[in-house]
Amino acid sequence: MTEWAIALMAQGGYAGIAALMFLENVFPPIPSEIVMPIAGAAARRGELDFAMVVLAGAVGSVAGAVFWYLVGRRLGVDRLKRFADRRGRLLTLSPREIDAADRWFDRHGGKAVFLGRLVPAVRTFISVPAGVAAMAPGPFLAWTTAGTALWTALLADGGWLAAGAPEAVADYFGPVSNVVVGGLLAYYVYRVVTFRRR
Repeated sequence: MTEWAIALMAQGGYAGIAALMFLENVFPPIPSEIVMPIAGAAARRGELDFAMVVLAGAVGSVAGAVFWYLVGRRLGVDRLKRFADRRGRLLTLSPREIDAADRWFDRHGGKAVFLGRLVPAVRTFISVPAGVAAMAPGPFLAWTTAGTALWTALLADGGWLAAGAPEAVADYFGPVSNVVVGGLLAYYVYRVVTFRRR
């Protein structure tokens, strides 16, 4: 994975970084924890401009977030409620709970999107409930861009500081991502097992 990312960035430069970060959002197995530190290390060596590295990473990542936002908009609350009515156990939500979640997102959607963009695994899919809840495009883009820019800057800065071994940043964030994913999976299984139609 590392060699492939380095090769794409070497060939595509900033466009390669943006493409990798877009793919990272659409296909989560491509981790930003590898892409941005390598780009940050390249900036430290003078091969790329640091500000442009962060900008390219943020642009690609926001584009991926918009993809999932549009998926959520296409799905919509009503369609999701119909699915929950038929397959509530798989979704672990009843139609009534979806209405409650939609109201919660109306009040706290901006904060949820911003913070969600800073959490491994969650950052990829936080755009879906924003779309389902029909969050206005302007605030969605503003909060997504703010969280994404902070995330990409932190990772690129980590690569800058660890220029000799940018993979060390991925080694640090990797276990954190695994814990988050494992926790989310365990919670989902718990919800499936204990789900009761109300």
